[in-house]
Amino acid sequence: MKRILIINGHPDKESFCTSLAEKYKTGVDKSETECEIINLTDLEFSPVLKYGYRKRTDLEPDLQKVWDLITKADHLVFVYPNWWGTYPALLKDF
Repeated sequence: MKRILIINGHPDKESFCTSLAEKYKTGVDKSETECEIINLTDLEFSPVLKYGYRKRTDLEPDLQKVWDLITKADHLVFVYPNWWGTYPALLKDF
């Protein structure tokens, strides 16, 4: 069975992007495909590399969970707005 992971990069859970992600999932759910949505705004992680790149930092539990879901997914869908020609800082931090 195929697996799709939708990553919603909009920081507002009441956004149009969230609605698009949910509608996409509704469509996928009609097929024989597993589908899950990750709202980045729900995750707890620090975007700061305390030691730069000279020392490895372990992933926070939320990021480890998402990493596991990404490695199992056959297809990734990123949903996010285009703000000032780029994607939101939340998605960049992720």
